[in-house]
Amino acid sequence: MNKKTNISDTIIYSFRRCPYAMRARMGLVIANIPFEIIEVDLKNKPAEMIEFSSKATVPVLVTSDGRVIDESLDIISWACGDNFDHNLVMENDGYFKRNLDRYKYPNRYEDEDCSDARDNAEVFLKKLNTIVNIKQTTLTDICIFPFVRQCANVDRIWFDALPYPHLQQWLDFHINRELFRMIFDKKFKGILKN
Repeated sequence: MNKKTNISDTIIYSFRRCPYAMRARMGLVIANIPFEIIEVDLKNKPAEMIEFSSKATVPVLVTSDGRVIDESLDIISWACGDNFDHNLVMENDGYFKRNLDRYKYPNRYEDEDCSDARDNAEVFLKKLNTIVNIKQTTLTDICIFPFVRQCANVDRIWFDALPYPHLQQWLDFHINRELFRMIFDKKFKGILKN
């Protein structure tokens, strides 16, 4: 989708703690694409963001030539290519995210029984424990890591007690990477043009 704009630089409408926005920002940094972050108050979304994308959800990227990309994986593909494990990322974005939401926010799903959501989410965590590798960071890791972080943060004692040492080391590695620390810093406003 393209819209005419007067934007001279690439901008991303973002929310610092949103896992979708996190992975989009990491993708832009990895690709070394100059961009500016517009931090969005989710209770008072900017009219111009909604004009660019009627979905009104973050992230929304507006490129310097006016192209609008409003899906995080599309932003990553635009910036870095689509060299990630699509099946694993779709499982993350589908099955895992559905259960993560019901585990973290059961009050949002009053018409559903969410009592098994954490156990269901753990099925994916168990799978990840067998395949993650801190010695070789991939684009797939960037796509999935913010959601695992979100899950771990619901109850860190529970997460740390899981019998998944590879996954726990992988998560700690990504949390402590300069890439994540940079994009998660409240002062980070993007990458300036040279």
